[in-house]
Amino acid sequence: MASEKTRVLTGITTSGTPHLGNYVGAIRPAIAASRAQDVESFYFLADYHALIKVQEPARVQRSTLEIAASWLACGLDPARVWFYRQSDIPEIPELTWLLACVAGKGILNRAHAYKAAVDRNRAEGEDDDAGITAGLFMYPVLMAADILLFNAHKVPVGRDQIQHIEMARDFGQRFNHLYGEHFVLPEAAIEEHVATLPGLDGRKMSKSYDNVIPLFAPRETLRRLIFSIVTDSRAPGEPKDADGSNVFQLYQAFASAEETAAMRQAFADGIGWGDAKQTLFERIDAEIAPLRERYEALIARPADIEDTLRDGARRLRERYATPLLQRLREAVGLRNLAQAAVERREGGERRRELPAFKQYREADGRFYFKLVEGERVLLQSAGFESPREAGQLIARLKREGAGVLRMGRSAWLAVDEREIAALADGVAMDEVVSALARLAEAEA
Repeated sequence: MASEKTRVLTGITTSGTPHLGNYVGAIRPAIAASRAQDVESFYFLADYHALIKVQEPARVQRSTLEIAASWLACGLDPARVWFYRQSDIPEIPELTWLLACVAGKGILNRAHAYKAAVDRNRAEGEDDDAGITAGLFMYPVLMAADILLFNAHKVPVGRDQIQHIEMARDFGQRFNHLYGEHFVLPEAAIEEHVATLPGLDGRKMSKSYDNVIPLFAPRETLRRLIFSIVTDSRAPGEPKDADGSNVFQLYQAFASAEETAAMRQAFADGIGWGDAKQTLFERIDAEIAPLRERYEALIARPADIEDTLRDGARRLRERYATPLLQRLREAVGLRNLAQAAVERREGGERRRELPAFKQYREADGRFYFKLVEGERVLLQSAGFESPREAGQLIARLKREGAGVLRMGRSAWLAVDEREIAALADGVAMDEVVSALARLAEAEA
C-alpha cells in the first residue's frame, strides 16, 4: 500500500507588494519545497486575515492580485499544488465557528498578538481592549480552521507562530474528544534558517521600515534602488568587511557558492562600492528579469488569475472541504431532520453509543490514541513519535477492522509484528472485534 503524502500548508499574507526579502525568505524556498514527490502542498492567499489589519478595500484587492501573480510568476504550478484564496472556501468560516464553540477563551487571552495589543493599551493608559477587534482576538481560531479543514500534517512557521499551531492542536483535540476522531493534529515545521535580507538602510528589509526593494521593480528602478543602499566610507582599494556589508549579504542571497567566494575576495582586495553595487545589480537582475517578464504578462490578465484561484478552490472544496464539513455538521448534530436517525429508548434502555477513537498528546511529548465505547476504554495505544503515525494506524483500524490485529505478549495487540495497543483492564478481545465492526458499519 502506497504511503500517504505529507500535507504541508502555507498561508500567504495579502498585504502590500512583494519585495526581494519576501522572495528570498519565503517564495523561492516554498516553491522549491512544493516540487517534492512525497508532499501534498497547500498554498492559500490569506485575505480574511488581511481584513484584521487592512480596512482599505482597493488595497486588499490589489495586494491579492499582485501576490498571486508573484507566486505564479516565480514558478508555483497550480496543476501540482493546491493554490487558492481563503475567501473562496466558505467551509473555512463555518469551521471557524465550530472550533470557536470548543476553543477556551483563556487560551485566546494568552495569544501573543492580543496580549501585545493589551500591553500597548495599558502602557498608554487606555482600557485593555481599546481598539481591539474581535477579529484580532479570534485570529488563532481562523488560523486553526485554515489548517484543520485540510488535515495538514505540517505548517511551516517561524518561532513566533508556534503558539498558533499549538492552539490549532488544542482546538482540534478538544473537538475530537467531544465528537470523535475528525482532525489530524498538525505539527509546526520550524523555519530555523529563514533568509532575511537587509534593506536599503541596513535594517531588515520590511515594509514597516520603508526600506524595501520591490520584487518586480522595473530594471532601471531596481538599479537605482540598489545604488542607494547605505555603505561605509571606505574608498576603492581599501579592504572591506564582506560579512558586515549589506551589499555582500544581498549578493550572497542570489549568487552561487563560487560567485560568493569570488565576491568575498573582491571585498578583501578593495573593490569600490560602485563596482560592488553594479555586480549586485547584474546578479539580481539576471535571476529576476525572466520572472519579471512573466509577472507583467500575468498582472495584465487579472481575469486569468481569478480563474486560476477559483478553479483551485472549486476542486479543493470537492475533494476535501465540503465532504469534511458535512461529516462535522453530522457530528455536532446539525442534521437533516427528515433523515437523521433519532436515538430512542427501547425497553427503557438507551441505544449503545458508537465506539470512537480519541487521539491526544501526553506530557512526554509522544502521541497516543484510545478506543472507547461511551465512558469505557477498550484499547490504549503505545506512544508514537508523531500524530501522523498514530492517525495512520487509526485509519487502518477503521478501514480493515480487527482482522489486522494480532495478539502479542500479555494483553498487547500487534499490527505488522509491532505492538501498538493493549487491551484495557477487564476487556476481552471479542469486545474489541465487535466495537471495530460496529464502527466500520457506521462509517460505511
